[in-house]
Amino acid sequence: MGTTHNRQWRLANRPTGEPTADDFELTVDPIPEPGPKEVLVRTDYLSVDPYMRGRMRESDSYADPWPVGEPMRGRAVGTVVESNHGTFEAGDTVFGNLYWAEYAVVDGTELEPVDTGIAPNSTALHVLGMPGRTAYVGTVDVGRIEPGDTVVVSAAAGAVGSVAGQIARIAGCRVVGITGRDEKADWLTDDLGFDAAINYRTADHLSAAVADACPRGVDCYFENVGGEVSDAVMDRLVDHSRVAVCGKIALYNAEAGDDRLRGPRRLHQRTRTRVEGFIVSDHADRFDHINARLRRWVEDDRLRYRETVTDGIETASDAFLGLFEGTNVGKQLVRIDGE
Repeated sequence: MGTTHNRQWRLANRPTGEPTADDFELTVDPIPEPGPKEVLVRTDYLSVDPYMRGRMRESDSYADPWPVGEPMRGRAVGTVVESNHGTFEAGDTVFGNLYWAEYAVVDGTELEPVDTGIAPNSTALHVLGMPGRTAYVGTVDVGRIEPGDTVVVSAAAGAVGSVAGQIARIAGCRVVGITGRDEKADWLTDDLGFDAAINYRTADHLSAAVADACPRGVDCYFENVGGEVSDAVMDRLVDHSRVAVCGKIALYNAEAGDDRLRGPRRLHQRTRTRVEGFIVSDHADRFDHINARLRRWVEDDRLRYRETVTDGIETASDAFLGLFEGTNVGKQLVRIDGE
C-alpha cells in the first residue's frame, strides 16, 4: 500500500446551531486489518450530505447519531485492497456506508459492486445512487407527477433537486427550480432544461416570483428547504396538489425554541393538498427498477449531472460545512488522494 497510516475524521463535539470546524477532528491511526469475512477498502470518493447534520445531534433522527470521539460514517466508493470475503477480491470497485477516512474495514455483506455503465464510478454516490433514487421516489412515488403538471423544486441545483427536476421534465411537466445563486439558476435552465428558475436571494418578492413562474399554480412541490421558500410555494398550491417532503435544510441547524421551527403555515388555503415526508430506504424493494431507469436516462443524455469535488480527506469538513452555504453545484464529493 505504500503507507501504514489512515487519516480519518471524528466528531469532536455536538454542535449547537450551525456546525463549525471545531466540531471535527482529523486523526491519524494505523490502517485497520480485515478480520474473517471482512474487506479493507481504500476510499476513492466520499459523499458529504445535509442529512449528516442530524447525525451530529444527541437525539435520533432516521439515522443513528454519531458517537462523539468516534469516526464518522458516510457513503463512499472505494477500491478493495485486501479481502477475506468470497464475493470481493483486491482491485474491485465497491460502494458502501464506510467512514470519513482514507481506509476502512467493513463486513463484506455491507458492500456492493459498483456498476455505473458508461458513467464514472463517482456517480454511484449521486445521480446513480442515493440522491438519484431519492429524487425518483419523491417525484414519481410520492409526488405522483403527471404530464402537464407544474412542479416546483427547492434547492434545485443540489444533488437531489437537480435530478428531481429533470425527472419531472422527462415526465412532461413544467419545471421551476428555486436556488440561491444566479449561476445555479442559469445551469438549471440552460443545461438541465428547467422551464424557469428563481434566485430566492435576489427576488424582490419571492411569492410573486413563484406566481409569475407558475401562472396555473403548483401541482407538485419537491421540498428540500423549508422556511420562507416553502411559504412562497405553498401560496401557489392548487387543489389536489402534492408536497413531497425530502428535507428542510434551512432548519437543520435550528435548536428547540427557534422561531423558524414553525409550520407548515399555509396549508389552510388548500385543504385537499397531500403532504408526505419520505425516506428513500423505505423503497429499497424498488431500487433495481429505479437504478435501471436512471442509468438508461444518463446513457441517453436525458439526465445530466454535475459534481463539485474537493481533493484530499483533509477537505471533508469544509466540504460538509459548505453545504449549508450553498457553495456546491450538483453533488458535493470529496476525492481521496489515491496511490
